Amino acid sequence: MNSFIQLSNFPIVFKYWKLFLQGTLVTILLALCTVVIGFVLALLLALMRMSDIRPFRRLGLDKEGHMKEDGAGLAVSKFNPLSFLATAYVEILRSTPVIVQVFIIYYGVFGLIKLPAFTMFGFIKFDRFFPGVVALGMNSGAYLCEIIRSGIQSVDGGQTEAARSLGMSSGQNFRYIILPQAIKNILPAIANEFVVIIKESAITYTIGVQDIMSAVNAVKGATFIITEPLLVATAIYFCLCFPTSKLIAHFERRMSRGDKR
Repeated sequence: MNSFIQLSNFPIVFKYWKLFLQGTLVTILLALCTVVIGFVLALLLALMRMSDIRPFRRLGLDKEGHMKEDGAGLAVSKFNPLSFLATAYVEILRSTPVIVQVFIIYYGVFGLIKLPAFTMFGFIKFDRFFPGVVALGMNSGAYLCEIIRSGIQSVDGGQTEAARSLGMSSGQNFRYIILPQAIKNILPAIANEFVVIIKESAITYTIGVQDIMSAVNAVKGATFIITEPLLVATAIYFCLCFPTSKLIAHFERRMSRGDKR
């Protein structure tokens, strides 16, 4: 296997252009599905972290109903199980490698849960693609959780008071007042997460997802050429990520101008 770059090898690599095209489509679809799953999961986690559900609240009160100044009861009364679970999830997922998470989901979870083996669009293996989406979506949700939480907290609290004065419920206030403004504030960060996922999705080829790196591996096995397929993959990732990053920056500037008016 020759590791030196030879221009004569590129025509050989380009004969497998269909594999790279299919890999590019899989990568884009993988990133889109991951962002959707990650956003829904992150929104749920953010709400859990911001919740004020304390089942042992009474332990922090004295006999007269006043808040205790110290003691074990006061500490226990502040325990929020939803916030604890969400925080633990976020910290664990953010502190472990993505490849470990992918292997645990694929071999550990879906090794027990048998998925139907069929192909989507004629070349995407569902039983490989779906575990990859789940693993990346869970990882993305841990990062997006903090982004969404900061976006919600960035909305002026006076708007909540105004919504209450108009007779809006907490759910209506969150749906029509808080969430739209929060999404507007964090939209560039969510779009940047999409770019990150495009690059991180390369790890899923280790479980058989037919992405760009899977095409590189297939070409390497068929031609014993490695450097040139990697350069082609690099160019494809660049063509996906660089224009997307510039487009995000463009919309971010336009949104910033709108805020200054």
